[in-house]
Amino acid sequence: MNIYRGCNHGCIYCDSRSECYHIDNFDAVRAKKDFDTILRANLRSKTKSGVVATGSMSDPYNPLEKNHTLTRRALELINEAGFGISIATKGSLVTRDIDLLLKIKTHSPVLVKITVTCADDGLSRIIEPCAPPSSERLDAISELSKNGIFCGLLTMPILPFINDTEENIKEIVQKAAQSGAKFIYPSIGMTLRTGNREYFYKALDTHFKGIKEKYIKTFGDSYQCISPNAKALWPIFASECEKNGILYKMKDIVKAYKSDYSDGQLSLF
Repeated sequence: MNIYRGCNHGCIYCDSRSECYHIDNFDAVRAKKDFDTILRANLRSKTKSGVVATGSMSDPYNPLEKNHTLTRRALELINEAGFGISIATKGSLVTRDIDLLLKIKTHSPVLVKITVTCADDGLSRIIEPCAPPSSERLDAISELSKNGIFCGLLTMPILPFINDTEENIKEIVQKAAQSGAKFIYPSIGMTLRTGNREYFYKALDTHFKGIKEKYIKTFGDSYQCISPNAKALWPIFASECEKNGILYKMKDIVKAYKSDYSDGQLSLF
């Protein structure tokens, strides 16, 4: 479910800028006309309840949501239809809807994933300039967790030569644990293709002099740009998660978030 089209968080690495998605003027957020009528019809057409996922292409808690409340309306419809919800966001505004998430939780799985790629607010403001700083997103995790919402971090992308450091990885895990996160799902690398590659390289020239040349030399025109530090960072990340009781494998996260519900529930991470 993507109620909004485009995104104004301004993240320098966003894959949704890629030409293959055909989203003109990506930084201008637009809402889909009559989304509630379409969503209601889609939910009613299902023969089996399940989990609705949102946030894959545009953030459901972008700044426009504060006034337009379209995501909140969608949660009301999802609750009325007896479905669960899986939310991916960089927006701390998700805490506004804890009341609805708790209502949905009484009958279906609820999963909230908040992206945090940088432990340091200064760096997050450079690579995700119009999103809330990392500390504010971690505060949102804390509030969700205290209210019994199953929540955690998407630590992706970890950008080669920028935030792919042992210090950043360890600090993210530690701060996630302090915030009550149940899981962290990472990607130590990024993707680049036509559209977002050009935007990303322009941002590198502005903020990280000389790094663009490293990308060109290391990855060429590759779609997947796995950090050269990935093999060394993964065991460090896994060890830190295990020490702090944080899940990090997909199968364990999915099992945990739907553990209180019947096997008949559709899981969609």
